[in-house]
Amino acid sequence: MGSSNYVGFALFLSVIALISPLFYAVEVSHDGRAITIDGERRILLSGSIHYPRSTPEMWPDLIKKAKEGGLDAIETYVFWNAHEPVRRRYDFSGNNDLIRFLKTIQSEGLYAVLRIGPYVCAEWNYGGFPLWLHNMPGIELRTANDVFMNEMQNFTTLIVDMVKQEKLFASQGGNIILAQIENEYGNVMASYGAAGKAYVDWCANMAETLDVGVPWIMCQQDDAPQPMINTCNGFYCDSFTPNNPNSPKMWTENWTGWFKNWGGKDPHRAAEDVAYAVARFFQRGGTFQNYYMYHGGTNFGRTAGGPYITTSYDYDAPIDEYGNLNQPKWGHLKQLHGVLKSMERTLTHGNITNTDQGNGVSVTIYATNETSSCFIGNTNTTGDAIVTFQESEYSVPAWSVSILPDCKNEAYNTAKLNTQTNVMVKRENQAESEPVALRWTWRPETTNDTVQLGKGHVAASHLVDQKVIDDISDYLWYMTSVNIKEDDPLWSDDMSIRVNGTGHMLHAYLNGEYIGSHWATYGIFNYVFEKKVKLNPGKNQITLLSATVGFQNYGPKFDMIESGLPGPVELIGRKGDESVIKDLSSHKWTYEVGLHGLDNKVYSLDSRYASKWQAENLPINRMMTWYKTTFKAPLGTDPVALDLQGMGKGEAWVNGQSIGRYWPSYLAEEDGCSTEPCDYRGEYGSSKCVSNCGQPTQRWYHVPRSFMTNDVNTLVVFEELGGNPSLVNFQTVAAGTICGNAYENEDMELSCQGRPISAISFASFGDPQGSCGSFYKGSCEGGNGALDIVRKACVGKENCSIQASEDVFGSTNCSSTAKRLAVEAIC
Repeated sequence: MGSSNYVGFALFLSVIALISPLFYAVEVSHDGRAITIDGERRILLSGSIHYPRSTPEMWPDLIKKAKEGGLDAIETYVFWNAHEPVRRRYDFSGNNDLIRFLKTIQSEGLYAVLRIGPYVCAEWNYGGFPLWLHNMPGIELRTANDVFMNEMQNFTTLIVDMVKQEKLFASQGGNIILAQIENEYGNVMASYGAAGKAYVDWCANMAETLDVGVPWIMCQQDDAPQPMINTCNGFYCDSFTPNNPNSPKMWTENWTGWFKNWGGKDPHRAAEDVAYAVARFFQRGGTFQNYYMYHGGTNFGRTAGGPYITTSYDYDAPIDEYGNLNQPKWGHLKQLHGVLKSMERTLTHGNITNTDQGNGVSVTIYATNETSSCFIGNTNTTGDAIVTFQESEYSVPAWSVSILPDCKNEAYNTAKLNTQTNVMVKRENQAESEPVALRWTWRPETTNDTVQLGKGHVAASHLVDQKVIDDISDYLWYMTSVNIKEDDPLWSDDMSIRVNGTGHMLHAYLNGEYIGSHWATYGIFNYVFEKKVKLNPGKNQITLLSATVGFQNYGPKFDMIESGLPGPVELIGRKGDESVIKDLSSHKWTYEVGLHGLDNKVYSLDSRYASKWQAENLPINRMMTWYKTTFKAPLGTDPVALDLQGMGKGEAWVNGQSIGRYWPSYLAEEDGCSTEPCDYRGEYGSSKCVSNCGQPTQRWYHVPRSFMTNDVNTLVVFEELGGNPSLVNFQTVAAGTICGNAYENEDMELSCQGRPISAISFASFGDPQGSCGSFYKGSCEGGNGALDIVRKACVGKENCSIQASEDVFGSTNCSSTAKRLAVEAIC
């Protein structure tokens, strides 16, 4: 972009008068440069926090930390299947209390962005759609289909009316400044043809009729109809341009990491790279930027989508799954936010001059009559740059942006960390000696009716898609019988059963005996299970149990991807080179939904079956088994994690509340991890900077403190594959080691987040080498004894601050090296 003059022109989307003496309306408008709130042009920093992925008790702390981190707003999806699990029967209680969540945001003085969707993706079960939608006659999802559009409009209107009733839109004096309709539809619209475009136009018109008084956005929708604002999602959005010059440049999802799937490795995205992406976005005219996620949280119950998305939705976010600060990411971004906010008037009013200095280096000046602010960007992935600008030289590392609020002094560089790093540790439960203290009882899951007798409540002469049961359970039994005589052409000494499944779990039984299980890997929707069998002359009972692991949540016509056992189901007889195949797909099949233990809610303390547990002969590695124990809540206030090492696959409940599916027996892929520190330079992708190769995909499961009492608590697990509960235990999660880093003349701040700093194990001012946990002194060192100075300033305190300077630590002989302070402390 060359030198230009800004001509102010506001496209007002809401003109609101004073409604009552008790509150005033907030006027929200936008133009091609900024969002205007009550007449003041703003750049806005936001972070996604999903209310169902945390608990109401966690919300105030999470939102306070977001505000302290420098955010202006909290963005959340609205989850249709959570709120309307059964058609016209609504749930806004507990974790689903959307209004309480929005009011908690408001109480902290933050704005809200309400992404109604109501398709959300979000790695959430079925993309947020309730499964009963799929089963409505004549319906087609996310296209110009009257049945679907009527249901979508009903739910969207319900949410808008609820929010209006509580006067939460900015037009009513509330804190919601933006609303979203649909979500990432532009990525898949081509598969719907002309009906897709008609649907997008309908969405825009429908949203406008709801008269919310704030702008509507559509992310990833290049042809978003006016007055919808199209926005960008991705790891980088600096090159994004809105489809209308009067629309501000908005980034609804800056992916701070990535989600994890069963069998996948742990993804990480370096703080330096996230900061680089944000700085580049605002260097190139950005107005609104939202972190996805700022706190990822937990997929409690059966909410994880995929299929095969894990229970943890940590997302390597600035606030981790447990609610702890993920340092250095949180702190590094907080500092960036402070610098950007200090330049807000210049960014929203200044004339822009952009100069390409070649070799990946660019300088951007925002200038008003009063002042100017500058960005110096270096997009090289390996080469640092010495940039001469306005008669001064600046060292700009590769893949970084330097920010000069006054165009003279560098206040921030995205590659230079001046914040602490937290190394989180798990600590044993001090309330009791676990796992020894856990006394387990058990009960079998009763399967005689299905496995042996093939009894069910529904019959059909075909195989059904598992979505027909409206997602009321992960489990659906498919049962049939077949008569085989010894003179049947199929009969041989070499017979097998072959089942075509769709990526989830299959358990197969023949004549009451378990014969095997099978599942595919993440991203593969089909598999073939084949097992040699010995049939009996006469009647043979075939029982197949399908277990879903979250329904598909993304892709063109994702709702049409088959689930369960679409078949064919075949018996195969081999005689020499010949094979005879008997297709059982059109046989009479009997179906049974769920499991007895789930139907009877044996995980609930109120269940009348709660007394039918056995203490003797505790089985291990036994399929379809329930286990129960009691435990004392860990002492203190640190977040709690349940270690399910040794278990196979299933679901767990604490005091009757589901903490989600578990599957620690599913190991992460062996290859792709590196022992070297992550190199933040160069474009990020989900396979870059991964860890946990060859280990359980997820061993630890978040148990919110609000799920537990101070007295005796109950843990119930349903083990589907077979496991050993003897290693199960509860631990707390907290920062164990913290490492401070500060460049010369910057302040180094250390905090143990509520507990005292007990020791300083390393301190060096000069050119310290290594990284947190493996620091060592370099070739130069301040002369005043850094270790003693830091110990005196920090030990015994919850937090401390020291300037990294020669005045404090003594002169060095670091002639050409940038000096910095590195400290390692124990909490």
